[in-house]
Amino acid sequence: MFAMHDSWMTETLLRFGLVVAAAIPLLWLGNFISYRLIKTRVLRERRWDYNICCGLTDGGGINADITKFGAIPNFELVTDVTALAHSAGRFEHLLCSHTLEHVDDPAAMFAELQRVGRQVTILVPPLWDLGAALNPLEHRVIFLTFATRHDDRLPPYIRYVPARWWQDWRGQRIVAHAPGGRLLKAIGFGRGEPH
Repeated sequence: MFAMHDSWMTETLLRFGLVVAAAIPLLWLGNFISYRLIKTRVLRERRWDYNICCGLTDGGGINADITKFGAIPNFELVTDVTALAHSAGRFEHLLCSHTLEHVDDPAAMFAELQRVGRQVTILVPPLWDLGAALNPLEHRVIFLTFATRHDDRLPPYIRYVPARWWQDWRGQRIVAHAPGGRLLKAIGFGRGEPH
């Protein structure tokens, strides 16, 4: 009887291991496409007058974030994402990439972005990028969209309640990362630097 149970358990664990082994590269690929390929393409479209993003992304104009992750030109430290220190309509092209999912009230932040920017482009983790969309350590909301890019509109979202409980207990992790930086450099698509 124990031999039959052990055989079943071994087979079940093996199948589970195969599913996990197949899922990890798919999760990484989704994040690489959403966070690196699409973001890099958007950054290359133009000089962004105001760029409020996670990490070390240089949009060509003012680069803003809630913390300084490293050396970046024209850096502006933001202490309140709902009260930016700029006049209404100051920036023609404003980019907010992979940032709104980190804040408690994306609608309030988006309203402030629209106040200071005449054309607002946002990038958010789409649902097909499960590794990012469902990141409980960093994200406060889940955007209900299959598109990464949104011009002059905020996609619908829901509060990520389990993540908020975890973050209230353990703290919210904010990490500037570059999924696939070495791969991009190897194929000549990017400089391979963290963004």
